[in-house]
Amino acid sequence: MEQNFAQFITSPIVSFTLLLLVILTLPPIFEKLRLPGLVGLLFAGVILGSDGLGLLDPKSETIKLLSDIGKIYLMFVAGLEIDLADFRKTKNRSLGFGFATFIIPLTCGTLIGLLFGMNLNASVLIGSLLASHTLLAYPIVNRLGIVNNQAVTVTIGATIFTDISALLVLAICISINAGEFTPLSLVIQLVTLGIYSAIVLFGFDWAGKEYFRRTGNQESNQFLFILLAVFLAAVGAQIIDVENIVGAFLAGLAVNDVVGKSQVKEKVEFVGSTLFIPCFFVGMGLLLDISGFIKTLSSELPLTLAIVGGLILSKFLAAFVVKLLYHYSWDETITMWSLSLPQVAATLAAALVGLNAGVISQSVFNTVIVLMLVTSILGPILTDKFARKLTVANNNLANQDFVLNLDLDNSNPVVDSGFLSPDVAAQLSPQTNQFLASQTSQAEQTLNLNDTSPSPLFRVVVPVANPQTERYLIEMGALIARHESGIVIPVSIAKAQVNMDDPDLTKAIQHSRQLLKNALTVTEDFKIPGKPVIRIDDDIVQGITRTAREHNASLIIMGWSQTNRLRSRLLGPNLSRLFGNVIDSVFWCSHCPVAVMRLLTQPTNIQQILVPVKNITSETLRVIRFAQIFAEANQSAITLFHVSDRKTSKEELKSFKTQLKSMVEYLQPNIEVMIKTTRNNDVAKAIIERAQSYDLIILRSVRRRTVAGLAVSDVSESVMNNLNCSLVLFGEPYSS
Repeated sequence: MEQNFAQFITSPIVSFTLLLLVILTLPPIFEKLRLPGLVGLLFAGVILGSDGLGLLDPKSETIKLLSDIGKIYLMFVAGLEIDLADFRKTKNRSLGFGFATFIIPLTCGTLIGLLFGMNLNASVLIGSLLASHTLLAYPIVNRLGIVNNQAVTVTIGATIFTDISALLVLAICISINAGEFTPLSLVIQLVTLGIYSAIVLFGFDWAGKEYFRRTGNQESNQFLFILLAVFLAAVGAQIIDVENIVGAFLAGLAVNDVVGKSQVKEKVEFVGSTLFIPCFFVGMGLLLDISGFIKTLSSELPLTLAIVGGLILSKFLAAFVVKLLYHYSWDETITMWSLSLPQVAATLAAALVGLNAGVISQSVFNTVIVLMLVTSILGPILTDKFARKLTVANNNLANQDFVLNLDLDNSNPVVDSGFLSPDVAAQLSPQTNQFLASQTSQAEQTLNLNDTSPSPLFRVVVPVANPQTERYLIEMGALIARHESGIVIPVSIAKAQVNMDDPDLTKAIQHSRQLLKNALTVTEDFKIPGKPVIRIDDDIVQGITRTAREHNASLIIMGWSQTNRLRSRLLGPNLSRLFGNVIDSVFWCSHCPVAVMRLLTQPTNIQQILVPVKNITSETLRVIRFAQIFAEANQSAITLFHVSDRKTSKEELKSFKTQLKSMVEYLQPNIEVMIKTTRNNDVAKAIIERAQSYDLIILRSVRRRTVAGLAVSDVSESVMNNLNCSLVLFGEPYSS
């Protein structure tokens, strides 16, 4: 019986099932305790390992395989997540900060190792562990809307330099430890690595672009191509005696431009973050020797304090040097420091490699775990505290590119500073006014490419399929088109058949004609032109988006019904009627803004409009512009509503409100626009309570995909679940 139970426990299927259970349950619990979810995975590894329940064996083939794949995937995603476009904008400063935040911690870590009696090779490896960093707090700066702040962009770009350099040092240290190091072997190793890197970075980039071009929309094959590229790069690294994580990171950089912000990238990241990377962290926990860990914290406490303190101090010195060189403010400097503090991805992966190769001891490895825990908590806390000050201090028009394509018709670039009222213009810095002037010519050039007609016309495309929602949607489109002196293009998609005389196709066309006839009745009531379109297409989404592109649509208006299937696993059960196959795909594929609507009353009856404003960005400005067009067409009133957490000071809240007021003046509305602010840690609850006295709420959507479909934020989900008024979800192309 005991033998059967032992076989049962060691079964690969049982091990995999336990891993899935841990990955599903523990990270959310630790996040509720305000600890990183990965801490929960490490904790699970300790509990399930040999020092705990003994249910998982770190030496089993199953655990080793999944952990190795997770380690490779972790470094691949680290390379994939780096925004090369942002790096190119500030590459000189990024390289400057990257060098400082690499060489200073490297030197500090090396000195600490030598001070504690370690050999030079182990000391240098410790220094390389401190030299890299993980952008663990990136979601915070993204949420605050300050990603475009130069100090943040420079820090993100510096990650490329620090991670590559740290991995190179790791490769050399491993080679030295294996006894294969000579000056000649070092030169050969570097030359080989240079050739290999060029093959991966340029060869994979070219091959990826060619493959994606030839395969079109075959996302499954493209996904497999990316996976093959990752593991080919990892195998190639092993062939030249370099750690496979170096190849994985280079592969991430290589296919960065290939996948862009596509659905394939979302699928690749989804698989990694959901399965393989968590397996790596559980595997790390299995390797922790609890008795040794406790011993390290007691007998090796000076080493632990030296490494943790040395990392914190050296990263601060690097940020301070850059402050002196580039004249950043203290808030920017501390934000750069806090962003470069967390030591997770490259550090843990490299530490595990060093431990397995015998370069560093178990005590040093345990110290690295402590370092990860401290910095992964301290870094985000500091970022949240100081980065929010950048939202007020640096979120001007120039930083956020407010001024491009404000008009929904993309035809009249309102970037002339003469468009501003004198009071608002006076608030703009000379750099901002110069930025506005420079962007005018760029916008005009872009517009000339997008629309060659002599007098661009505002066109609202309204797909019609459901007679129950058709009238309200056409009315909404008609109101907006009338305000902009444009036209409404009702479009009905008839599903194509193999034979064009198929009875089903004939029936579908007759149904489409009736829908379009009803639509034209509405446009005639509003005294605006209507241009009905019947399109025969194999794919409804492509039919809608291609029609919109062919007619150079300025806006797509869609509705949803209770028949739409739930696509995103992130949406609650009450949202099953909000998003479906067609809606989330149109969001993704469209070339112009999309407004998805749930209208509970006639648009002409809507008088009070609520627009939640998270932060001041160009995307926020265009949402307000959309609300303004509808409100002016319907003589409604708009309330802009900002919810900040309770830590926000009155001065910060007042400053935000002033900037928001300036942005409203920038749009020169002809209707009443009120601004309301409040402090509440539950953003969704505050919005829902405020929305009770309004007829319509307009939320901003972003074009962010998961492998299951369109994903919305937790706040948007909660708000949409509990609203009892009409709703518009407004999204734009190229948003993320």
